[in-house]
Amino acid sequence: MKKIFLSFTLLLFAIPGFSQLMKPVKIDSLVTVSLPPGYQKKDTVGEQIFTANSMYGYMVVIREPNAKNNTPLKKEKDLNKVLKTYVKGIQGESAGSSAQNIRDTTIGALKAKVFTLKSDDGSGDVQYRNFILLYTQDATYTFEYVYPENRADLIKDELKAYSSSIKLSPELNRHDQYVSNAKGMSSTVKIAVFGGGGLVIILVIVLIVRRKRRLALV
Repeated sequence: MKKIFLSFTLLLFAIPGFSQLMKPVKIDSLVTVSLPPGYQKKDTVGEQIFTANSMYGYMVVIREPNAKNNTPLKKEKDLNKVLKTYVKGIQGESAGSSAQNIRDTTIGALKAKVFTLKSDDGSGDVQYRNFILLYTQDATYTFEYVYPENRADLIKDELKAYSSSIKLSPELNRHDQYVSNAKGMSSTVKIAVFGGGGLVIILVIVLIVRRKRRLALV
């Protein structure tokens, strides 16, 4: 019992110590994230991949340059479509995977997509991959944290330290994601405008018909 308690105590001290060992790494001139010592970097045809073993999981950062002739996104809804497509693409990479807890977040001034991919190959070894997707006009950044199901109760602090370490240059703003900040009309406003317009037309028709009837009686 004493050995178990001692091991648990050492583990508690090891968690903050390991977090302190993580150091900021420049993905490029605009994006920085903290990674454990001994991380590896691969550069393949412009795509940069950073990988590192952490205490409880595995970290992956991918910077993928977008096509030079990539058309700038016009509105936020266009960005939402792009991020949704990325989520579907990642989910479709392996059978038995399902995207969970899909939600929006913000990093600096930019909008990002967060979700967890659960993978089950049927052998009982369930794996989770936490994703943060960040899209800009020039490049798409993928931050991934991978861990087995049996470590789900242990990774929270480490995952939080990793996710919150993502820093963006002040040079990046919403116009690096989409051009216009115009939201357009909401569904409620559209119903009010178009529904009201239809009502006006009906009233005009009724008045014209009544007038013609009155003239016919004179």
